[in-house]
Amino acid sequence: MPLSIFDLYKVGIGPSSSHTVGPVVAANRFLDELRERDQLDQVASVHVGLFGSLAMTGKGHATDVAVMIGLMGEKPDLVDPDKVPVYVDQIRNTKQINLAGERMIAFNPETDLPFNFGESLPKHPNGMHFKAYDAAGIILHDNIFYSVGGGFVLSDAEAGKEKGAEPEFKLPFHFDNGVELLEVCEREGKTIAEIVLANELTWSEQDVLEERLWNLWQVMDNCIKRGCTEEGELPGGLHVKRRAHELYEELKSSPEAALKDQLTVMDWVNLFAIAVNEENAAGGRVVTAPTNGAAGVIPAVLAYYDRFVPGSNRQGIFDFLATSAAIGMLYKKNASISAAEVGCQGEIGVACSMAAGALCAVMGGTNQQIENAAEIGMEHNLGLTCDPIGGLVQVPCIERNTMGAVKAINAARLALRGDGEHHVSLDSVIETMRQTGLDMQDKYKETSQGGLAVNVVAC
Repeated sequence: MPLSIFDLYKVGIGPSSSHTVGPVVAANRFLDELRERDQLDQVASVHVGLFGSLAMTGKGHATDVAVMIGLMGEKPDLVDPDKVPVYVDQIRNTKQINLAGERMIAFNPETDLPFNFGESLPKHPNGMHFKAYDAAGIILHDNIFYSVGGGFVLSDAEAGKEKGAEPEFKLPFHFDNGVELLEVCEREGKTIAEIVLANELTWSEQDVLEERLWNLWQVMDNCIKRGCTEEGELPGGLHVKRRAHELYEELKSSPEAALKDQLTVMDWVNLFAIAVNEENAAGGRVVTAPTNGAAGVIPAVLAYYDRFVPGSNRQGIFDFLATSAAIGMLYKKNASISAAEVGCQGEIGVACSMAAGALCAVMGGTNQQIENAAEIGMEHNLGLTCDPIGGLVQVPCIERNTMGAVKAINAARLALRGDGEHHVSLDSVIETMRQTGLDMQDKYKETSQGGLAVNVVAC
């Protein structure tokens, strides 16, 4: 199916889109299948096996928690993050779960939700095997789901389909790669944002579309604001202290510092990214942009536009989101946005590329300059590994978002200083990222078996 802005940007909870949001979605889908088969009332127990990266770093990414709240029928965009710990404590203490929010069944996370370390399912590193049993212990229904990054979930049958297969229908302005996107823009005399927003009208009326886009920005902005107020340590055992609140108070108390040091704006951008990713690490409400691990890059750059770029406005925010989504669609179609598949270049790298192109657009860049900015954003993130200490999206993930945001701003400015002509195309850098991901050893793909994860003591 063609991709929408709202496929790339989903409201969910932390700490991970692939390890948290995706498993909630998978559990919801399994419940839907049971309903369709008229078997939900017959279920006496459920077993969910976690495989690959979901097993290796699932504890740190709260994958087990995600599966449990998903089996309860909670949705990623609607669940109250503050209630999740209460739900989990009840399940662990009672050894029961309120299946689909309708009936209590036996469920012991220790035995019914195993982490199958060292085992992978064949079609993607992030695999889950759901099984529902009746009172006699006979399997009523089972299915395998893959969380393929950014909250996207494929069933076993869907994952078996050829990537790039012909979609069921085509949007008014169809494009599969950067060259086609630029050609469509040239032919129609439109910007990248105008092309994407016109496509969105396939699914939504104009007023509904604008409301949904504004809501995305409001969730991002509220995440920044909440991150600036929270204090204490992040959960997980690394004893990582929240820094956003202290940094915010320091910057707010010395506004005259910007007059002496013009790079103070960089401190604000760093703050925006840190605030979002501390909220994500704490399990708060965030927007996958395009993933949770990279959730701070795009909000930080969009907040930079909103607060520091003269002439910023509501339409500019819509254009930013649409342009960035177009770039994200190219990565999703032609490479990956999953760190478990291609390393962190597929998360921070993609977010940086998306943000760079979008900022270039709202600062007056041509379509060619936008493509150039997006290319620069990824070219200098190629080979970026995913090596979270303790399987937690804290070190190096939080600071890595600040670097992605600042790099995106610089990429946009570099592109704006040029005329759009450049040696490496966006399509070429996307293919290079894909190939680099294939060549990258698995220990650098969100398994916590290499890099910083093994060279720094986790406690």
